[in-house]
Amino acid sequence: MKVLLPVDGSKSSLNAAKYVAKMAKNSRSPVTVTLVSVHDDIGLGHVKQFVAKSVVDDYLREVSEKELKPAQKVLDAAKVKHNMAIKRGQISEEIIALANKDKVDMIVMGVKGRSGILDVLVGSVAQRVSSSAKQPVLLVK
Repeated sequence: MKVLLPVDGSKSSLNAAKYVAKMAKNSRSPVTVTLVSVHDDIGLGHVKQFVAKSVVDDYLREVSEKELKPAQKVLDAAKVKHNMAIKRGQISEEIIALANKDKVDMIVMGVKGRSGILDVLVGSVAQRVSSSAKQPVLLVK
């Protein structure tokens, strides 16, 4: 089974990683996980006028690596085979595109992340992914 596990450093994304580790332990078939961190860099458009593109790239990579690390530790401790991806763009679209490209069987993600009050206004990433993905989407609190 191939699982896509988007993480954003939140408690719920870490809970999703723990759920996937438990699921892998109880699975009869091998489970392979792709951890992904996606950042929407549209807000950095103005910064790019004053800061070199490489500085912005390095910053986003560092933030993503920091977000991926706790979930990676959970999967390592459970001996779950995994790889990692770092993406930039519209978050839900990037998650769905990667799920389709990698032909994953399931997307498992936390329900509460960075969005906060904006969830009410524009919908959460989890809502957009669960309504648009072709694959089953498991949301974890």
